[in-house]
Amino acid sequence: MIDITIENFQTELIEASRQQPVLLDIWAPWCGPCKSLGPVLEKLETAYAGRFLLAKLNSDEQPEIAGQLSQAFGVRSIPFCVMFSGGQPVDGFVGALPEAQIREFLDKHVPSPEALDAEAEVQEAEAMLADESHDIESVLGKLQEAVAIDPANDVARLDYLKVLLGLARTEPERVAQARAAFEPAAVKVMTDSRFAAIERWLEAAEAVQQAPDLATLDAAIAANKRDFTARFLRAQQLFVTGQLTDAMDELLEIIMRDKAWQDEAARKTYVAILELMTKPAPKAGPEAAPSGSTLEIAGRAAVAPSDPVLDQYRRKLSMALF
Repeated sequence: MIDITIENFQTELIEASRQQPVLLDIWAPWCGPCKSLGPVLEKLETAYAGRFLLAKLNSDEQPEIAGQLSQAFGVRSIPFCVMFSGGQPVDGFVGALPEAQIREFLDKHVPSPEALDAEAEVQEAEAMLADESHDIESVLGKLQEAVAIDPANDVARLDYLKVLLGLARTEPERVAQARAAFEPAAVKVMTDSRFAAIERWLEAAEAVQQAPDLATLDAAIAANKRDFTARFLRAQQLFVTGQLTDAMDELLEIIMRDKAWQDEAARKTYVAILELMTKPAPKAGPEAAPSGSTLEIAGRAAVAPSDPVLDQYRRKLSMALF
C-alpha cells in the first residue's frame, strides 16, 4: 500500500498502473464508511498476493487529485475507489461495499494467477527471441505453455503463431501446427487486425504448399500480365519467404488493375503485411509532467516511431486505391 500525493501521483499511480492494476482508495479522516472500507481493501491486497496494488489518497490533503477524479466519474461522495490500468482510470465504485462485491469488481480488472504465469512465460520467450543465440524449440515450448495456461492471452497466441509461420519457410509441417493454434481464435479476425493479418499469412503458407514454383509463375505472368491468380500466388510465395516489400509490389500490380479481384484478396493481403511489419508502440516509461501544467489523471499514450518503408508503402496503397 502507498499514499498518493501530488508529488508521486505520476510515478506511483499512473506509471505503476502500466505494470500492474492499481486501486486508488479516496478517503478522508472524518468519513466513517472510509474507516470500515480501508481494512477490507488492505486484506484483499494481501489475499490477491501482488495481483494489484492498493494506493490511498486523503481527499482533504490532496483536493486537486480527488476533485479531478470525482469530476471525471461524476461522483460527489467518499469513499470512492478508482481502478487504474495501463496508465488510465478505467473503472470505479462508491461506498463501503461488502467484501464479496469488491472481489467481483477486482476480478474484472485483476489478472488471474494463471494469466500472470502465462505472461511470465511470454516475457521469457520474447527475451529469448531477442537473443540471437536462442533455442527456437525452447521458445516454442514456452509460448505453447503460455497459450495452454491462459488461452485468452492474445499476445502469447500471436507470438506462437508468428514463430511457427516463420519456421514454415523451411519446415512445411509447421503450417498444420499453426492452423491448429489459430483456430480457437479465428473468430477474432473480425475485430482484431493482428489476427486478421495472421490469417492471411497462414492462408499464404497453406497456398504455397500446392503452388507452382516461382519460375512457372513468372512464365505465366510474362505470357499474360492479367493472370492475377499467378501474380497472387507469386506474392504469397514472397510473403511466406519473408520478402515482404517484394510481395507488396506484386500485390500492387493486381490492385492497380482490378481492386475488387477475388473479394479484394490482394488489398487484404497487402494490409496484412503492413500490419505484420508494424512494430508495436514501446511501453511508456516514467515521464514527468511539464512544469506549470495542470494535473493529468491519465498517462500519455506511447507512440511507435515512424518507419519510412511502411510510410512509403501506405502511400502506394492509397494512390492505387484512390
